[in-house]
Amino acid sequence: MSQMPQQAALSKCPSCEEPLETGDRFCGACGYDLSVVPARPRDEPTVAVNGSVPSQAPADRGGPRPPSAPPAAPAWPAPAPAPDGSADPPRGTPVPPPAQGVPVPPPPAQGAVVPPPPPPPPSAPPAESSGVRFDRRAQPDAPVAAPSAAQRPGGVHQPAQPDEYPLQAPDPRVAAEPARAAGGTVCVACRAGRVDGDGYCENCGHAQPRERDHMEQEHGPVAAVSDRGLRHHRNEDAFAVGTTALPDGSPVSVAIVCDGVSSATRPDEASLAASRAANESLLAALPRGTHPQQAMHDAIVAAAEAVDALADEPAAAREHAPHQNAPACTIVGTVVTDALLVVGWVGDSRAYWVPTDRSAPAARLTEDDSWAAQMVAAGLMGEAEAYADQRAHAITGWLGADAYELEPHTASFKPDRPGVIVVCTDGLWNYAESAEEMAAVVPADAAVRPLHGARVLVGHALDGGGHDNVTVALVPFPAVPQGAGSA
Repeated sequence: MSQMPQQAALSKCPSCEEPLETGDRFCGACGYDLSVVPARPRDEPTVAVNGSVPSQAPADRGGPRPPSAPPAAPAWPAPAPAPDGSADPPRGTPVPPPAQGVPVPPPPAQGAVVPPPPPPPPSAPPAESSGVRFDRRAQPDAPVAAPSAAQRPGGVHQPAQPDEYPLQAPDPRVAAEPARAAGGTVCVACRAGRVDGDGYCENCGHAQPRERDHMEQEHGPVAAVSDRGLRHHRNEDAFAVGTTALPDGSPVSVAIVCDGVSSATRPDEASLAASRAANESLLAALPRGTHPQQAMHDAIVAAAEAVDALADEPAAAREHAPHQNAPACTIVGTVVTDALLVVGWVGDSRAYWVPTDRSAPAARLTEDDSWAAQMVAAGLMGEAEAYADQRAHAITGWLGADAYELEPHTASFKPDRPGVIVVCTDGLWNYAESAEEMAAVVPADAAVRPLHGARVLVGHALDGGGHDNVTVALVPFPAVPQGAGSA
C-alpha cells in the first residue's frame, strides 16, 4: 500500500531541509527516502502525566511528528468544538489523558501558565479512570511545572506519597475477628493469630502468658499474690485463701501457700492440688467445731493425699519415661481466730509474725525442713554459714508419693497484740530472711490493706532479682469478720 498521500504535506526535506515539490518520492538534494516519513498525527492536545495541557505549536513549525497512539479504552467523547469553529478545544478545557506509556510532548513555553481544569460540580458523577496513576495530588493553586523525571516516559518513578496510596498492614483488630469468630484465643503480641493448645501463637509463635504467671486474690480480710518471678519459665507456686465461722459464730481466716519442687515432675500441678485440698479440708472442718490445730494437721494430710494421687499413672507411661519422679511440693498454712493463731507446714515455706506496733519484736513461726536447718539444729554450723552453703535449700521434707515419711508440723500461738501473719514461699524470704528484715518490708497498714501489702512484698522480691517464683499471703490477727478487707 502506498504511503504517498502523506508526503504532500511536507514542504521541506526532513534531512537537509531543502524545498520539496508536490509528489516527490525522494529529496533531490540529498536523496532522502520520503516514504519512510511517518504520517502526521491529528492535531489534538495530549495531556502530560502531571495533568497539564501543553500548548500547541503551529502546523508549519518543525518537522514530522511521531505517530499518534491508538485510542485508549474506554473511548472518550470527542471534544466540543471551540467557539471560533476550530477543531482544537480552547486552552484549559479538560481533555482525557492518554493511555500509560504514550510519549509526552515538551512542557509549555517558559512563562506560560496553564490554569487547572475546573472542578466538577458536586452533583456530577465521578469520571471514569484513565489508568494513569499520578505520583502526587494536583495542586490547584500552584503553577504548572515541567514534568519531572518521575513523570517522563522511561524515568524513575518516585515513591507514592503516604496519603495517596497507603500500603499499611491490616488492622490487627480486624484480622483478629476470624480467630474470635472461631472461638479461639487471640495472641497478646500480634493480636491476629490464634493461640494453640500449647499456649503459642500460630501466627507469630509468641508464648502466651499463663493464667498462673501472676495471680491475686482478696477474700474478705485475707489476700494473697503470686508471681512467676523474673527467671522461671512458669509459676510453680499456688495459694488458697478463705474465711468461715466457728460454731459459736466467731470469724476465722485461712491461708495456704504451696511451692512446687522444681526437680520433680509436674510441680505446678502438685502445688495447685495441695493448696486446694488443704483449703477445702479446713473450711469444712472448722465450722464443725474441730480444733484449729487438729484441723491444720488433717488439712496437710489431705494435701499430701492429693499430691500422691498425681503419681498414679499407667505402667506403660512409667516405662516410656523412667527418669521421671513423682510430683512434689512444700506447704505452709495458717488458721487465725479472734484469740488463736495456728500454723502448719512441711518443707521450707515459712510463716512470720509481724505486730502492728513495730516496737514489739517480730518472729518466725516455722522451722524449715531443709539441709541448712538440720545443720543448725545439730550444732554443726551457724545459721549464717549454713544458709550460705549451696546445699542450704535442699529440702528434707515435702508432700509427694516419694517422700520418706509424712510429718506434718503444727504450732499454736496466742499473741497479746494485733498484727499480721506473713505466709510465703522462699521466693520472698530469700530477700528478707530474718524476722526483723521481714518486718522492715511489710507495710505498716498491711493488716487493714492486705492486698496492697502482699503486692508490696512481691515487688520487693522482684526488685531484689526475682530468681524464684514469689507467693505471699497476709492474714490479720485477730480475725476480722467476713466482709472486711482493703479500704
